[in-house]
Amino acid sequence: MAKADIAARVLLREFRIDEFPVNPFELARGLDVLVVPQGMDDDVSGMLLRKDGSCVIGVNETHSHERQRFTVAHELGHLRLHEGRPLILDTDARVNYRNAVSSMATDREEIDANRFAAALLAPQEMVRRAAQRISFRTTDDLVRVLAKQFQLSEMAMTYRLMNLGIVSGPAH
Repeated sequence: MAKADIAARVLLREFRIDEFPVNPFELARGLDVLVVPQGMDDDVSGMLLRKDGSCVIGVNETHSHERQRFTVAHELGHLRLHEGRPLILDTDARVNYRNAVSSMATDREEIDANRFAAALLAPQEMVRRAAQRISFRTTDDLVRVLAKQFQLSEMAMTYRLMNLGIVSGPAH
């Protein structure tokens, strides 16, 4: 099991969460992380600012609710897994941005944070249990129902189901 999966599982255990949908906004609040919805360029989903022991997650207020949930979970992944990247500013702040590059997950830290977010919002055991309870004709049906239950985009749920070996390819 990957470090990101373990870290997500530990966080869920810390907050005694065993039912879905997992609320990343409440988790952030429980970790004393302020979440601030704000206007951002469309290709930026969010950012994590760490300074003087405090943390703030900025999330793009124009994005869908599902995408905002994933972004907050992704930034919590950076908080739990990574020291943070320096950003050259007139301050000593450390910032991680979630943007089009991070969503393509070519950078190791971004891959880890995406994996953490998926494991946090759609924990393996919960997804498997939920999938077993659903009678579906097509993969599309399964993805649609689970995405709604877990409050994820259909694309995010498709990837999660593929990564868990529940489905073999993207829904059509």
